[in-house]
This record gives sequence, structure tokens and C-alpha cells, in this order.
Amino acid sequence: MAENTVHWADVVANDVLNRGNRHVIATGVTPSGPIHIGNMREVVTADAVRRALKDHGADVRLHYIADSYDPLRKVYPFLPEDYASHVGKPISEIPDPDGCCANYAEHFLQPFLNAMEKLGIETDVTRADQMYKRGDYADAIQTALINEDRIAQRLAEVTGRTMPQNWSPFNPLCGQCDRITMTAVTGYHGKRVDYKCQCGYQGTADISKGSGKLTWRVDWPARWKILNITVEPFGKDHAVAGGSYDTGTRIAKEIYDYEPPYPIPFEHIFLKGQGKMSSSAGVAISIQEMLDVVPPEVLRYLITRTKPEKHIDFDPGIPLLNLMDEYDKLNEADRSYELSHLPSSVSTKVPFRHMVTIVQIARNFDQVVETLRRSGYDIDDAGAIEQRAKNAENWLNKFAPSVVKFKVREKLPHAAKKLSPQQKKALNILADEMGREWTADALHAEIYRIAERVGADPKYVFEAIYIALLGTSSGPRAGWFLTSLSPNFIRERFKEASTTGNIRWCIS
Repeated sequence: MAENTVHWADVVANDVLNRGNRHVIATGVTPSGPIHIGNMREVVTADAVRRALKDHGADVRLHYIADSYDPLRKVYPFLPEDYASHVGKPISEIPDPDGCCANYAEHFLQPFLNAMEKLGIETDVTRADQMYKRGDYADAIQTALINEDRIAQRLAEVTGRTMPQNWSPFNPLCGQCDRITMTAVTGYHGKRVDYKCQCGYQGTADISKGSGKLTWRVDWPARWKILNITVEPFGKDHAVAGGSYDTGTRIAKEIYDYEPPYPIPFEHIFLKGQGKMSSSAGVAISIQEMLDVVPPEVLRYLITRTKPEKHIDFDPGIPLLNLMDEYDKLNEADRSYELSHLPSSVSTKVPFRHMVTIVQIARNFDQVVETLRRSGYDIDDAGAIEQRAKNAENWLNKFAPSVVKFKVREKLPHAAKKLSPQQKKALNILADEMGREWTADALHAEIYRIAERVGADPKYVFEAIYIALLGTSSGPRAGWFLTSLSPNFIRERFKEASTTGNIRWCIS
């Protein structure tokens, strides 16, 4: 463990250890739509705490619960209109929209489970529908039904809202319309619950076979006891006064005789210019999309570097490049790095920004390698270089602003004819200088010296370089850019640009 650092995960771990040395951390999400990087905050936060507890010698495991027995709330924008017939049904009992998985819940859950594996998150996976169908909840449901008046009273006391008449903590699954949102309990005896449904059907549900589920505010504390959960991160909306953690605490202690888990409320991730990430609102970037762009340890770092109580503004454009650079500069003594790093990580010293430049110059991977060799980079780990090149290409295709995109012109751009005599003079000198071995920084500095030599403002010399090569007045950092290109190509292009229009001069 890194020394002389105080990280929020270690602070949490020290607090949790005051409760004992054996812990179960819970995390989860309802797979009702594409699971995005906003959802990732919960599971990475949980895993960072798991790592911290393990570093402090605790016996700890992480439990991921998919709320697959929750009902479909509405027809989301990404669903066909005929899914209106499934609203109110448990998502584990609804067909997969694309027909590729066993059911609706699995369709959205599987990509997230795959992403967690790539993120190096070691977790036990539990599906809520299977828990109900196995009878794991049977005793908790029976306890809730017996104590429904006491639970209703506590819900009213904590939330300040009067519970509806004939309220029940259990929602039976209708045997006719297959919904759990339209039924009302009319009586219960042992493990069988009588109900009537708004569809007109009346029947009996067996609570030991998944014929219904507890309402959320009762399901949550029941789950704590069933799975022996001792630590749980959750969104700040659950942590507000009168929220589901407050009611869960009362129900856990007073109905289920169980100490509620150590809470870790966290803020949300906001997508720049669009607000809080939400699949149902269409404001989201999937985790897989981001894993196509950045290494998994950088996504982990996005979460681990920020205290849970602080929100994260996420911009997949230029700020993502800054995040990559920031992570690349960390060392093993940094605790956020330690909590983000993966044993399977492949790394390269090539800055992501530089790779963004190179993949826009090179036509294939061999040219990427040759360009890096020419720029003085270690190219021994071809796998790491290829992965970073793919990440850079994906970022350019999906998230890069137009200002960083460019294309080296095969012929001298027409705009070069309008270069001033001083600009052409500078390009002519620079063409001669390309016969030397340059580092990117040294060449960048040389451009300033050439500008002084010809008596020009440096910005006009840089402008001339970009016009001659790209046909635009701006481009990537000149030193990196020029050392990424063939010296012969640059020499010929700058000589051509310096003589276009037949303007002659003498170099002093």
C-alpha cells in the first residue's frame, strides 16, 4: 500500500474496521437500460473500498446485485412502441429487445458484467429474480406481512407522508397479466398471499416461489439481512432526509433486527452540457464506449481520484485527454493510482495526445511504429502501442472536437500561395534544418529561433507550417507533429511552399 497518503477509501476502511474485520460490500443497479459510466461510480467506489479494506487486513468480499425483478416503468426511448404491453412486468420476465439474451434484464446486464471484468472488479453476482424464485426472500416477506402496520407507521414517521389505505409491503405477481404494479394484497396465510389485480384477476401468490416482490423501501433492508451486507455505497438521492436509507435503517433495526450497513453516499456523474447521466433520458455514455477509448484503469481513476460526496463533471472531449495525461504521470506511490491500477494493464510511454497526432498521419500500424521510432520512443511493447493507437482512433471517431482533427495534404495546399515573404523564408530555413536529428521539444524551440532570425512573430511561422502541411492555420503541437512526419517529406514540402509564387530572397 502506498505510504504517506490519506485517501478517501482508506478513511472509509478505517471507519468500517471499527465495526469488525469481516465485511460484505454490496453494490447494484436495475438493468432496465444501457448501463452507463454514471452507474460505474457505484461499483468502482465499492471496489476501491474493498481494495482498501483488503490492504488493511480485512476479510472482505464484494456482492453485485442486479435488480432484475424490478418492473419495467415505461417505454424508454430506445424501446419499440409495442413494449407498452410489458410495462409493469418484472424485467427478468420480459423478452430481450434484440433477441440475443434470455430476457430483457440479461440484455442490459451482460455488457455491464463484461465491463466489470475488464475493470478488474472481483465480485459475486446475484440476480434479484433468482433470489425471489429460490425463496431467499420468503422469511423476510412473511415478516414484512406480519408487521405491515408497524412498517407503514415507520414509513410515515420518517417520510412525513401518510401511507395509502390497504397499503402492503408486498406486490404480488398477477397470474393473468404478469404485472407486479397493479395488484393489491387482500389477505395472507402462511406463505400464500391472496390478491386482486386491476386487470380483474384474483388469485393467490406463493411467496416462496417468486410470485411477487417487496416494495423497494422494504426490499432493501430485507436484502441487507439476507446477504449479511455491512457496507454499501448508494446515490445521494437515497441519502436525503426521509429517503430510502433512513427508512431502511428503521426497518432493518426494528423489523428485521439487523444493523444497517455502513453508508457511502455518492454524488452523480454529469455529462458536460447535458446534466446527470440517465439511460432513460438518453443522456449517457456506455461503459463499453469508454473502454473503447481509454484503458480500464483510467476509467477507475476517474472515480477513485474524487471523493464520493463530490460530483464529477465528465467531458469526453479535450478534458479526457487531460485525464489520460494526468494518469500517465502518476507513480506507484500515488494511492489513487494504486486503487486504479490493474495487474493486467499494458502501458506505454507514448502520450495519448501524441498518439492522437500519429494515427492521423500513419496509414497503418507499421507506419505508427515507424513514426514512433523516428520520434525516439521505445517500441518494444507492440501490444501496448497497438492498444493505445486503437484507443486514439476510437476517441477521434467518437468524441474528438473538430479542432484536433486534421489531415496531411498530399499536395501543397492552395493557401500556401498567400504566405508572406517572411513566412516563406522561415519555411526555407526550417527545411534545411530537417536534415538534423531533433527531439520534439528541441524542434519546437528551434521554430522560435527561426522566427526571431527572420524577424517574424512566432505565431505566423507556426501558421505557415500548418498551412503548408494541412491547409489550415492551426494544428497539433508543432514539435510533436513535425517529428512524426518523414524529414524528407517535410523538406520537400517546405521547399515547395517557400518558392511558390516565384518569390526570391537572400538569407542573411
